[in-house]
Amino acid sequence: MLRLRPYHTNDTKTILSWTKDEKAFYQWTAGVLGDYPLAEEQFNAVANLMAFTAIDDNEIVGFFTMRRPTDSFDELRFGFVVVDPEKRGKGYGKRMLQLGLKYAKKIYGAKKVSLGVFENNEPAYYCYRAVGFNDVILNKTEKYQVLGEERNCAELEIFL
Repeated sequence: MLRLRPYHTNDTKTILSWTKDEKAFYQWTAGVLGDYPLAEEQFNAVANLMAFTAIDDNEIVGFFTMRRPTDSFDELRFGFVVVDPEKRGKGYGKRMLQLGLKYAKKIYGAKKVSLGVFENNEPAYYCYRAVGFNDVILNKTEKYQVLGEERNCAELEIFL
């Protein structure tokens, strides 16, 4: 049964092992944590966020963070969402996010959760939509420079 627990620094090696190349790395980090390949010490900066590891039968299968975009807990923002590539397509991402939403509402009292996803990351986008996230139309699209190309970021949100 899938469950969430707080991220431990000893999870780092497993989580970073899921990223075999630069393209995959930047797809879920946008380079915000640093350049590929990321050192374990750099990744451990996520410990300053509300970071969660998804576990199934004592095996690490996913990871994500929550943070507050404002001083209030009314809105939380998911980030650095990643699932073990060998587990993708089996519903782990969807269940992990559903548990994260439950936690956001019951523990923090969040009324809304938002996230961003690269427009070219269709599997992640459709996973978020399946969980109940809806597209947000922004006046200005968030853009990132990744491997020499500009990538647009879609904004999604869900009200709890």
